[in-house]
Amino acid sequence: MGRSGRSVHYAWAIVVGGTLTTFAALGLGRFALGMLLPAMSADLGLGYARMGWVGTANFVGYLISVLASGVVAARIGPRRMVVAALAVAGLSLVALSRARSLEAVLVLYFLTGLGSGAANVPVMSLVAAWFGSRSRGRAAGFIVSGSGFAILLSGWLIPLLNRQHGAGGWRASWFALALIVLAVAVIDAIVLRDRPADKGLEPLGGPAAAFEPPAHHPHGIRGVLRRGALWYLGLLYFLFGFTYVIAATFMVTSLVRDRGFPESVAGTFWSAVGALSLLSGPIFGTLSDRIGRRGGLAIVFGLQALAYALFASGLPGWSLALAVGCYGVTVWSVPSIMTAVAADLAGPRNAAAAFGFITFIFGLGQMAGPVVAGVLAERSGHFASSFALSAALAALAAGLALLLRVGHRSGADRPGRD
Repeated sequence: MGRSGRSVHYAWAIVVGGTLTTFAALGLGRFALGMLLPAMSADLGLGYARMGWVGTANFVGYLISVLASGVVAARIGPRRMVVAALAVAGLSLVALSRARSLEAVLVLYFLTGLGSGAANVPVMSLVAAWFGSRSRGRAAGFIVSGSGFAILLSGWLIPLLNRQHGAGGWRASWFALALIVLAVAVIDAIVLRDRPADKGLEPLGGPAAAFEPPAHHPHGIRGVLRRGALWYLGLLYFLFGFTYVIAATFMVTSLVRDRGFPESVAGTFWSAVGALSLLSGPIFGTLSDRIGRRGGLAIVFGLQALAYALFASGLPGWSLALAVGCYGVTVWSVPSIMTAVAADLAGPRNAAAAFGFITFIFGLGQMAGPVVAGVLAERSGHFASSFALSAALAALAAGLALLLRVGHRSGADRPGRD
């Protein structure tokens, strides 16, 4: 609770800053690439195969930073880390807008990936410091929804700039996105604070952590990493990364090639995913606060398994709409719950490092998913087998989630047995 007389706790200002951070670092720094690749390829004279390395360079930077940024943030503070990381991402995008070769693009977008990951992990760790266990899921849910807002913005802004600037529209788009990222860095420098004590407050919703053995452990995060529960959590996050990215990468292609939809109609379905995704984090993050992380994750994975099974079935009409609905309304929910579970497990002091560790494992899943799905689709001639694999793995994750033995339940953080 905050000081008496405060109607709105400052923790919600942290949520606003965090939402803007994911909006800038992930939504603009990573998810806008797909819309800009065609124009970049045409202007630089590069084929799509070579341009695929651009996404890989960004992803490598992201993986490196999520593994290291939690440890660095614990030393210099999440606020400084977030602001510096957004500055790196924004400045690299400014330079990217002037790049003239593939080599320059690769290096610069690698730096963008470093900045994106280094901003994402520490800003999510602020949830552990500013919110008690009863509110963490809801707070994290709002923060991860920033990516959905970015999808909606880029879907409108980039085509507009491409029409206005012709062949060089992609440069104008990257420059505009860079200015937004740098503006968010300035806002975060003003708004974010590392802990409630910096504002003379206590965490919202109770103590920052009812269970914080790592905070008193002489080896800090090494003590957390020795807990089997964190590795189990990483396995669930890997399965999410592997499955969700297959739909994110191939849903539109599958609708066009396998089902014969016009690209405009397939794009409408993707826009629906973006709009529904705004609800996913807040809804299921709040649900996990109420029924427990284990139950929240099981429900999410179950709905995603249904979505992938419907995509694989090839059924028309209502089944496709249901698949899009189940996927869209759950797509950002797992990161919000994972943020809360990591905080429940590690406590505020080590939350950034714990979340960075499981996010690295999640990233490995994101790397493997499209490759495996592409091979399956090439061999079968369609994406049904890829979605069927996603459905099976999501169903497995739902079952494994029910066995999770650490996290928030019925208003209290309870350590599970390793």
